[in-house]
Amino acid sequence: MACRGAPALLCGTPALPVGTREFEAEVSWDLPSLAPGVTSLLDVTVANCRVGDRADAALASFTRFIELDATAWTTNTVRAMARNISPSATFDLATATLSVAVTKRRVL
Repeated sequence: MACRGAPALLCGTPALPVGTREFEAEVSWDLPSLAPGVTSLLDVTVANCRVGDRADAALASFTRFIELDATAWTTNTVRAMARNISPSATFDLATATLSVAVTKRRVL
């Protein structure tokens, strides 16, 4: 049955089918040496995300002193931030896989 009279939000669109709310991407990230308090940013392309969507990031690395944050920065882009929260140690991590997940906000 076609959705001729239904708005796109109810019917879905070719770019965003009904029920599709989660998107992921993985990239390789070679973090620079991070002194205490220093941050590094990386923009990751995640198709179909938009400002205001919830974004999460995970780095496949073994340190508890690197804090990660992610935000849907622009349309189709998530900005990931890594920050050294150690009070005294500098870290120079090997290249690691950064996983980014976006959950679309509900528009009511």
